[in-house]
Amino acid sequence: MKYINASAILPDMLVEELQKYVQAGYIYIPAKDEQHKSWGELSGYRKELKKRNEIIIGKYQEGVSIENLAKEYNLSVYAIRKIIYHK
Repeated sequence: MKYINASAILPDMLVEELQKYVQAGYIYIPAKDEQHKSWGELSGYRKELKKRNEIIIGKYQEGVSIENLAKEYNLSVYAIRKIIYHK
């Protein structure tokens, strides 16, 4: 999350009003529902995990054991099973 100095983007009147409630602290301002992004959507990490999981499933279908996949990807056997049996 990126922090921005309120006085750099908000009118002085609004900054003064906010200072009545919070001074020298952080305020989280959530995105509107229609602008909210899912986890990993901005960074692209969600796509990376999906691609990795598809590779894991493919290797499992080719005969690589769950234990070997867990070692190769530094994941637990439980995590590999979740990936393989995910519906």
